This record gives sequence, C-alpha cells and structure tokens, in this order.
Amino acid sequence: MRYLISLVIAGIVTFFLFLGMQALIQGGEGAMTDPVKGQVLDFVRLKQEETVQKKERKPQKPPTPKEPPPPMESPQTQSNNLDAAGGNFDFSADVSADVELAGGLALESSDGEYLPIVKVQPVYPRRALSRGIEGYVIVEFVVTKNGTVRDPKVVQAEPEAIFDRAALDAALKFKYKPRVVNGEPVEVAGVQNKISFQISG
Repeated sequence: MRYLISLVIAGIVTFFLFLGMQALIQGGEGAMTDPVKGQVLDFVRLKQEETVQKKERKPQKPPTPKEPPPPMESPQTQSNNLDAAGGNFDFSADVSADVELAGGLALESSDGEYLPIVKVQPVYPRRALSRGIEGYVIVEFVVTKNGTVRDPKVVQAEPEAIFDRAALDAALKFKYKPRVVNGEPVEVAGVQNKISFQISG
C-alpha cells in the first residue's frame, strides 16, 4: 500500500516538473527572438599623434690651436752633481775648445772640419770635492771617422792624478762631426781638450 502511494506522488511531482520545464523553454525562445533594446556603442580609443621634435646639432668649432712652443735647443754638455760626505757642493767643469796639434790649428782647407756635437762634463771626484781641491786636465785623443773619441790620454794635469780618470771618462763620451776630405770622413789625431774642475758657491 505504501509503495502504491509513493508511486502516485512521484508521478504527480514528475508531471508538474515537465510542465515547469515546458514553460521555461517557451519563455527562453521568446527572449531570444525579441529585438535588442537600446543602442550598442563601440568605443575605440585612438592615440594622439605624437610630434617628434628633431634637434639639429651644429658641429662645434674646434678650439683654436695654441702656438707651439719654440723648439728647445739640445744641450751641448751634461753635468753630474755629487754630494760630498757631510755637505753639499756645487762645482763646474769647463770644457775648452779643441786644438789639433798635429797640423797646428785646424784651419786646413777641406770639405769640412770636425766639429764638436756633444761634450759631457766630467764627474767631480768625491775625494777632491770633499777636500775642496780644484784643478784642470788637458786630454789628447783621436776623433775617428764616426765622430767618436779614441785613445784618450792625459797630457797635463794640475794637480796630478786627481782628476785624470774623470777627465778620460768624460772625453770618451764626446761626440764630433768628423772631418770630411774629398767627400770622405777622415780621422783627426792630436786633438786636445782642457777640462777645468772648479768648485763654485
């Protein structure tokens, strides 16, 4: 009996559900067919035109070049200063003009006489500098075809054996423009040079 009542109730409920679904379906078809009310506006956002400003760069004028400094003359002599033990001293070593003894003064007629280019002042001996000794040395040597000095020797020294080594070492560093005879360089022998050692100040 209970099962029969349940079936009847289930059938009634199912019937009403079908009716409800039919009503919903008819209502939905009407909504789909109705015309759209109102207007639809499409908004399209346009970017503003950007103006590109071009800057013209004018080339800068190059700076006016400064006047070049005058060329410096190359020193003819080089000096070396030594500090004596216990104090400082300034000294000067004079290099006198060259004299050729083999043929008197160098005044022979030729394509070109030898000329001194570089004369290096000697190193003042430390012993003589510390004792305040002054003097001079006359050195004799040969000017070669290349303008270098060969075979230097001491002809006269005052005082003796004090400044000899310094004078000979300096003479070996002398540079000359060689003598030219008939377009060919030749050696010049017997060239003498007086080197003075004096303490100044």
